[in-house]
Amino acid sequence: MKSLRKYLDKIKPDFEEGGKYHAFRSVFEGFESFLYVPNTTSKSGTHIHDAIDSKRIMSIVVIALMPALLFGMYNVGYQHYLATGSDGGFWQLFGYGFLATLPKIVVSYVVGLGIEFVVAQWKKEEIQEGFLVTGMLIPMIVPIECPLWMLAVATAFSVIFVKEVFGGTGMNVFNVALVTRAFLFFAYPTKMSGDAVWVSGDSICGLGKAVDGLTVATPLGIAKTSPVAPDFSWDMVTGLIPGSVGETSVIAIALGAVVLLWTGVASWKTMCSVFVGGAFMAWVFNAIGPDTAVAHMPWYEHLVLGGFCFGAVFMATDPVTSARTETGKYIYGFLIGAMAIVIRVLNPGYPEGMMLAILLMNIFAPLIDYFVVQRNISRRAKRAVKSNN
Repeated sequence: MKSLRKYLDKIKPDFEEGGKYHAFRSVFEGFESFLYVPNTTSKSGTHIHDAIDSKRIMSIVVIALMPALLFGMYNVGYQHYLATGSDGGFWQLFGYGFLATLPKIVVSYVVGLGIEFVVAQWKKEEIQEGFLVTGMLIPMIVPIECPLWMLAVATAFSVIFVKEVFGGTGMNVFNVALVTRAFLFFAYPTKMSGDAVWVSGDSICGLGKAVDGLTVATPLGIAKTSPVAPDFSWDMVTGLIPGSVGETSVIAIALGAVVLLWTGVASWKTMCSVFVGGAFMAWVFNAIGPDTAVAHMPWYEHLVLGGFCFGAVFMATDPVTSARTETGKYIYGFLIGAMAIVIRVLNPGYPEGMMLAILLMNIFAPLIDYFVVQRNISRRAKRAVKSNN
């Protein structure tokens, strides 16, 4: 590592103002800050100093995503081999899923980071670390059969119009990864829903069989179209069911949640409130809901199906787009969980509700914080009046 540090110090002057590569200064600083902690410190004004900077936060979130991503890769291979009736060992299944998922990860990072590099260079600013997490989230929340060019278009749209036009990392109102999925869902609905998008039907590098017209429904999709909801199965917890790459395994997501909570990166108040809100609304629909299979699904089955767990752990807890007051986190999380179940049950054309619920509450997060702060101000003012009297 010392040799790498010396090499970077040697070529750094070429990227400074006046150097022959000064046009790529932001790119160099981005790679340098990714590899090493910057040696610059604040010398004036008021600053907040913390042991955890944004780069470390993003790195921790990526680490927390690894269990869900790795299991998702295995599940992609498992679902393909299961649907095609092929036989294969663990490494064959994982290898198939790895090769099917890797291009989406590459496209997500190349497009998103490419845009961020260009914008940073144009504005003569440092490259932020925000897309380090977003670039990993996007491939994990889309169907495995989503075409790469669609993913590239949706990623570019989200980075430009949801993030950069608002000022970059930390300034966006909506969750960038979820807007990518929403863009795909509304622009190309046939590639984001139905029974033909969740299981890969191609043969990849000699692994698996190539099958045209392979259709397999998710358990949540079955509940929306069938008069009887699917029975609870432990496969719903382990994740051996069709679905987006990173959203099926409750166990893998729970491991990520432990990492986020143990390191203090995510708020347990927001995370737990999402599950409480979802369970409460599912119980309400069980009692007085319409006579449909999805309305009468047990509350625990709602929580383990679809993207509910993944959204609660990795999306709702996004510190930029969620509520920031302590009381507001309870309200924000509860409303996300409740709204997700409402959309699932009452919207016949949309089996999943987590994405729209979080995006909707992204809009109201500042309003929730505003009323919480105003309530605290009013309470303090009343206490001050009483003490003066």
